[in-house]
Amino acid sequence: MAMLGPIGFTAPWLLLGLLALPVLWFILRAVPPAPIRRRFPGVALLLGLKDDEIQAERTPWWLMALRLAALAAAIIGFAGPVLNPEPVAPGQGPLLIVEDGSWASARDWPRRVERMERALAEAGTAGRPAALVMLTDPPPASPTFTDAASLAQSLPGLTPRAWEPAAPDPAQILPAGNFETLWLSDGLARPGRDALRQAVEARGPLRVWQPALPVTALGPATVRDGQVSLPLTTSAPISTRYDVAAIGPDPSGAERELARATVDLDNDTQGQAVFDLPPELRNRLTRFEIPGIRSAGAVSLTDDAVKRRKVALISGSAAREGLELLVPTHYLRQALAPTADLIEGTLEDALTASPDVIILADVAEIPDADRLADWLDRGGLLIRFAGPRLAMASENNTRQFLPVTLRQGERSVGGAMSWGEPRRLAPFPAGSPFAGLTVPDEVSVTEQVLAEPGPELASRTIAALADGTPLVTRMDFGAGSVVLFHVTANVEWSNLPLSGLFPQMLERLAVSARAETPSAEDLAGQTWVPVKLLDGFGRLETAEASAGVPGERLATEPPGPELRPGLYVAEDRSVALNALPRDRVLQPAVWPASVPIEGGEAPRQMPLKGALLAAALVALLIDVLASLAVSGRLRGARAAATVVAVLAFGLASQGHAQETMPEDRAIEAASNVVLAWMPTGDTQVDAVSEAGMRGLSEILTRRTTVEPSDPMRIDLAADDLALYTLIYWPIVADAPVPTPEEYARLNRYLRGGGMIVFDTRDADLSGVGMATDAGRRLQTIAAPLEIPPLAPIPPDHVLTRTFYLLQSFPGRFDGTIWVEAPPPDAEQAEGMPFRNLNDGVTPVVIGGNDWASAWAVNSNGAPMLPIGRGQAGERQREIAARFGVNLVMHVLTGNYKSDQVHVPALLERLGQ
Repeated sequence: MAMLGPIGFTAPWLLLGLLALPVLWFILRAVPPAPIRRRFPGVALLLGLKDDEIQAERTPWWLMALRLAALAAAIIGFAGPVLNPEPVAPGQGPLLIVEDGSWASARDWPRRVERMERALAEAGTAGRPAALVMLTDPPPASPTFTDAASLAQSLPGLTPRAWEPAAPDPAQILPAGNFETLWLSDGLARPGRDALRQAVEARGPLRVWQPALPVTALGPATVRDGQVSLPLTTSAPISTRYDVAAIGPDPSGAERELARATVDLDNDTQGQAVFDLPPELRNRLTRFEIPGIRSAGAVSLTDDAVKRRKVALISGSAAREGLELLVPTHYLRQALAPTADLIEGTLEDALTASPDVIILADVAEIPDADRLADWLDRGGLLIRFAGPRLAMASENNTRQFLPVTLRQGERSVGGAMSWGEPRRLAPFPAGSPFAGLTVPDEVSVTEQVLAEPGPELASRTIAALADGTPLVTRMDFGAGSVVLFHVTANVEWSNLPLSGLFPQMLERLAVSARAETPSAEDLAGQTWVPVKLLDGFGRLETAEASAGVPGERLATEPPGPELRPGLYVAEDRSVALNALPRDRVLQPAVWPASVPIEGGEAPRQMPLKGALLAAALVALLIDVLASLAVSGRLRGARAAATVVAVLAFGLASQGHAQETMPEDRAIEAASNVVLAWMPTGDTQVDAVSEAGMRGLSEILTRRTTVEPSDPMRIDLAADDLALYTLIYWPIVADAPVPTPEEYARLNRYLRGGGMIVFDTRDADLSGVGMATDAGRRLQTIAAPLEIPPLAPIPPDHVLTRTFYLLQSFPGRFDGTIWVEAPPPDAEQAEGMPFRNLNDGVTPVVIGGNDWASAWAVNSNGAPMLPIGRGQAGERQREIAARFGVNLVMHVLTGNYKSDQVHVPALLERLGQ
């Protein structure tokens, strides 16, 4: 293809015809020939006569220009012009595909897979071997080239990771010899990229596929002045608005959106999402996410840093005016007030408020022991501090709420009446919740209560003095626990409350929340076990049989294959490791000018041949009319006939719009259940759509009493859509937009109870939004349609049970689907698991799961395309088939499976 600026020509040699235009100008100017002047007296007899035919002396210049323009348009049109053509250079030698494979790649993962499939198909056709390297999961040794077709079969099982790749070693990940490289970049700059690029370019040509949109991510949440804030960052300045949703369980335990904040970026890369939430909602938060962007980077998990615990402080002595520093709860209040909600009063009042933690400072008598025991059995944490009252307490009801048996009276080790020196703290032992904390040299103890020796004393001691006597002991009590500090909560017996170690110990006991990211010292000495892990698309999955990691690694190392983003726990504490570290600054990847870049940076290619030939035809029609007008022949009846002929020719293109559905086709569609599909203009997508509808028809025939006819291709301009049971509409980036007449047909179909299944085939990355080209095209196509308010499909929607009981609705991918939102006044009937929904059918189902690929079968009835890997993939295909059955049954029967919700009312009526 020859290039001329942004335009390419498939047959550039035809442009040589443009050289003949100046010659034609002179030739046409000479016709008709110039008149010869002769003097003839008889001309006087012709004066006053009218000549019906007028012949111009010369062709008008504007008519000449019009003719030459028409001829030039025809020549250029036949030369095959294409605006912004995609460069297609025949490759030579082996092909290496390098995929970054990070969370930043997840947002447009289907496009990446399609690009890799196309590259491998071209390589397979040319007989070139290929290899694939994923930088987030590098091979242990240098890969070898293999058959491109075999490699293409592994692409469906390829998924992005929730971490960024480390600096690669080119010698380890690059194959031997020379090769051509296609690098699918996630768009982010990071260390090691330039070194790998140079190593790749040394082996052969390099092409880069990189999206044009900047990468967007959420940072870890922090608490400031009672508000939860988290940074939103992009890799390049952008002017747009982002929504950030706060997700957590509602009182019934179902996960839902609890709050939403808006971040407006005005040609900037940084913004803050701020949430002002009551403590009850803050404590239920599990994560924040950007709706519409499916990526681990668009998810920020929450941990103890945002949870504000309710702590009850109860003192054994009342405060005295001017002696606040001697009150046992003073230092506790100072340590906990910034990070916890404090309740002060009596124990009875505290138990009524259901706190997370109760702290008793030198309280000897427990006034309501039974209620306190019940509260502990439900998982409460009771922390007690010693003092003179507890030291002198006799055998009473307080003993059951102590982890060890105490000797009566306190031990003085450094006071005025003792000969010894104050005792220092011993290093915290391994297995203690305080393990890893540094003990300051200045912390010392002058008095303490002593524990009676016993077989359980050693196992219940979690902190001790240098002489081995217990300082902090702990025991389990039902689902909760009891902790005793053998010193006072003020400075009477120890200067521990004055040190920075004191709030750290309280935080380790999960009494308070962290306000900042934990340091290595905060997490050291404990093994943190993952309970939830993020995948590359930002979905949480259970961490089954995952090994724990040391706290030092969790605080200092970036996420990676051995340290996956997720939620880690130790004892009663939790720490979130997000895909985007706190200090990560997103920068766009920059490539040398010599490296060709594709993937959205250049405008989409547009063939111009049809437009130019149409322009040439219109110019010739105008030329005909102008020639008749100049010659004086465009008059009277002849003028009217000419205008009618031109109008008929101009309206010929609309004749197809006025076509009616052929009778035999209408009879075929009306005689049985027919699944129809909308053509897109993409032959490959259309073939999969037809095979998918055929496969779903076969599934229905085998499993139900519905026996559909062969699927039919929609002709929007002519078909009566009411004859079709269901319309499957795949969305591609350049899908044609219906005409106003066709939109009218579609809206009549939707109002009449029809269903359209829109499938963006992008793994729901669009989120019914603007994240992908298909998502943007869907919004353009759906805007004129009469679509009701939509919502993610609720767990009790009838689609979950019309034939099969389903919890997910996968196709080739497994993402969220959107249906008509339930009415706000829908109520759940007593004793029934479903709400009282209306009896209509949702007119649209929107998703990006590529259902046709999962249903598609070839001529032999075998699956056309691979889904997932192994048994898991086949299970996903089976669930996709069941969803297809439920979908058709829902169209045919409506919400009859929800009629059970009326049973209580019917029984009540019959009883009357």
